[in-house]
Amino acid sequence: MLKTSLGRLRLIGYIEGVSFLLLLGIAMPLKYMAGFPEPVKIIGWLHGIFFVLYLLAVIQTTIAHRWSILRVLGAFLASIIPFGPFILDARLRRE
Repeated sequence: MLKTSLGRLRLIGYIEGVSFLLLLGIAMPLKYMAGFPEPVKIIGWLHGIFFVLYLLAVIQTTIAHRWSILRVLGAFLASIIPFGPFILDARLRRE
């Protein structure tokens, strides 16, 4: 899976998607409903790293597979919508 740019994008997308869901579903409620902000700092920091890696993987895949600007924008939008990376992964798997 890590040998191709598309495989790397799928893997990093999965990790980024999970970190986003953890941030939104666990860390943020802990911060705002339980007054426990530390998980947001940790998970938010990790999610930021995975987000940057995801964007780099999109750039690498765009160059390797000559993606259109519309496809690049779709991959970017997938990264900011909850469950978006998983939907993108399903589409990439079908190809």
